[in-house]
Amino acid sequence: MSSIETAVAKMFWVGFHGTTPSDDLLRLLDRGVGGVVLFARNIESPGQAAKLISQLKKRAGRPLPLSIDHEGGRVMRVESPFTQTPPMRVLGKIGDEALVRDVGRVFARELRAVGFDMDFAPVLDVDTNAANPVIAARSFGDDPELVARMGRALVEGLQSEGMAACAKHFPGHGDTVGDSHKELPRLSHDEARLRSIELAPFEKVCKAGVASVMTSHVVYEAWDNKYPATMSKPIIDGLLRRELGFDGLVISDDMEMKAIVNHYGVNPAVVKAAAAGVDCLLACHSADVIHSAIDALSEAAGRDTSLTEMVAGANRRHDAFNKKYTRGPLDSSDLSVIGCEEHKRISERMFSYVENETSNVSTFDPTDTSQWHDG
Repeated sequence: MSSIETAVAKMFWVGFHGTTPSDDLLRLLDRGVGGVVLFARNIESPGQAAKLISQLKKRAGRPLPLSIDHEGGRVMRVESPFTQTPPMRVLGKIGDEALVRDVGRVFARELRAVGFDMDFAPVLDVDTNAANPVIAARSFGDDPELVARMGRALVEGLQSEGMAACAKHFPGHGDTVGDSHKELPRLSHDEARLRSIELAPFEKVCKAGVASVMTSHVVYEAWDNKYPATMSKPIIDGLLRRELGFDGLVISDDMEMKAIVNHYGVNPAVVKAAAAGVDCLLACHSADVIHSAIDALSEAAGRDTSLTEMVAGANRRHDAFNKKYTRGPLDSSDLSVIGCEEHKRISERMFSYVENETSNVSTFDPTDTSQWHDG
């Protein structure tokens, strides 16, 4: 492979199907993809997850971050005996930052025990729209200051245990009426509104040292009327990098979501996203799509020196991230922390609050896996 193709492949974090490494995934690892994302479809038990993650890291033979969506509530890819929690709305209602930090530590300790390096949490979207079909109780609440405080506490808890956190979905998916997994949402709010509500939690959590930020596939008309945040240079390079001063990893939401596929196409979109300043391109379903996207971005970078420089910058941030957060394969796994009594007590405090609330703050059953959002 050419050096540019190697550098481009490193920008892709990929998903696969099955509970053992598929041939498609092994080929992607051999091509040099930079990370792997696991979903409920990949995980049967703590022991199986630990074995799978160790296999992948050994096969890669290089730093390979393993990541997962582990938010609480309906977005938890792992079942019991991993400690289960209600959605983050409950923590927002309780309003106890110390408890949120403890929850972050619980998440980190249990995920670290099986070999994960990054948790795609916290959700920093401000839930200002009751008709929003995708955020809802995943958000800490409808007050940007509350979301910022709770989000920062979760980041502190996760990262205090060596687990990279990821603030999402930049610069705010909370007020949309569409789900970017199925369509391309747009927000027509003026810039003053976007800054005071949507952007405010991200600004504060970026200053607090969050390891990564995930972009949204949402068009913010006041900043870029043509492209969603994932593909927007004014939003990623301008707003996030230059104005907020964020120099951690910028991660796209899944590039195989309908907001991208149906409106831009994956290959043009990954080129545009890389040019905008995205470091990690998630592609979680089709190996053929991923190979094609690597080819497209490699070809584009080979023709455009400015894009080559963006790829090089992304690789530098990958290296810095890996040095700080990515661990090698586990020679042995101590799984005793998973579902331990200390963690159960923290979880029970949250569930007790739900049981005692007559207003039913949570509309989701965290033990019902059919409600989990897989993708």
